[in-house]
Amino acid sequence: MSSSAETADGLVRAYLPLVKRIAYHLMTRLPASVEVDDLIQAGLIGLLDAVERFDDGQGAHFETYATQRIRGAMLDELREADWASRNVRKAARQIEQAIHTLEQRLGRPPSEQEIADELQLDINAYFDLLNDARGAQLLYYEDLHEDGGDDFLERFADDVSLGPFDILAGRHFKRALAQAVSVLPDREKQLMGMYYEQEMNFKEIGAVLGVSESRVCQLHSQAITRLRSRLREWGGGED
Repeated sequence: MSSSAETADGLVRAYLPLVKRIAYHLMTRLPASVEVDDLIQAGLIGLLDAVERFDDGQGAHFETYATQRIRGAMLDELREADWASRNVRKAARQIEQAIHTLEQRLGRPPSEQEIADELQLDINAYFDLLNDARGAQLLYYEDLHEDGGDDFLERFADDVSLGPFDILAGRHFKRALAQAVSVLPDREKQLMGMYYEQEMNFKEIGAVLGVSESRVCQLHSQAITRLRSRLREWGGGED
């Protein structure tokens, strides 16, 4: 192995922990559907690119340069990935907006019929929309952009260490989520507990609730959009 190859290999080994730190830092603000291994793989490609392109004659420190390349590769990976189909996002947004409007107006969680009326749909058409929203999640990548176009990830990726603010923000989100779950309608609250805490599948939950598996899917989508409506004030959302 040549000396240059040995140097490159040494840099990759030395800065692999940096790749992992940046990846885990980003993960604190991303949906659960994002795999940290995917970010690490993208970051490793960025590190290799940094090793190949770095010119110490430019006066920059390698770590500074590598951080930029690693972070850029991870953000490119996130921007190119499709975490949910356009139809899923569209359906979820429609329901979320209706729920948010009704909660502000009524001061309580709206019923399914009230949501359908707000959307100017009959109840069966609303159920179809819930089916379209299947797979909706609490947070999408586009939620991480500010109204002015500022990139949430760009701002929070500048510092690769997890500081006290990040820890507090994580705790704040957990408290906000717990509060949002606590005010769900009883059946949806029970469903979420069985699905996420007891790890029951939709068929098993349907047997407990006495409804079909497809109905459980609808209720799950509805519960998620209720939570999104409640959590839109936390760290990003649309209003």
